[in-house]
Amino acid sequence: MQVMDLDPPDERRVHQAAEVLAAAFPGERQSGGWAHLPDALAEVRESFGSGHLSLVAIEGDAVVGWIGGSRHYHGNTWELHPLAVHPGWQRRGIGRALVDALEARVRAEGGQNIWLTTDDDTGETSLAGQPLYPDVLAGLATLRADGGRVSFYLSLGYSLTGGIPDAYAPGHHELVFAKRLETRIS
Repeated sequence: MQVMDLDPPDERRVHQAAEVLAAAFPGERQSGGWAHLPDALAEVRESFGSGHLSLVAIEGDAVVGWIGGSRHYHGNTWELHPLAVHPGWQRRGIGRALVDALEARVRAEGGQNIWLTTDDDTGETSLAGQPLYPDVLAGLATLRADGGRVSFYLSLGYSLTGGIPDAYAPGHHELVFAKRLETRIS
């Protein structure tokens, strides 16, 4: 497997990345997601703008994973959005390789932090379906993850830094994670 920049003129690989995104998030339509190929293709093409990174994992001649990143806060902090690995290729280290490559690129750009959001739409955390109000921070402090996206990001050293309670519906929260890439000593 090889991780490389997604080249905007390479329409074949751009379409493959969109197909991976649509396949990886089939139920994301409710949250403005990418279940339909035109939406996924628009998301991939948006990743080519100024201040963005777009990387793909290639196996043989096929895109099997895609990750995007966008620059914020004068380049000190970047957003990881999105990360998609084709379901047939998951649990083979591709997601980890894509995140590692994005982190390396962000470091090379002078970035020190990466943040991301994810939700638990499959009941993989202790917060799924639970109210977070009135004490949101106390509720977030009880997070336990049992597999899935949240466990994946925690395993890569990302920390839960916040959340948006009831983002999609009551008990369906958006969770915010962040990771420091390097420490500056003043």
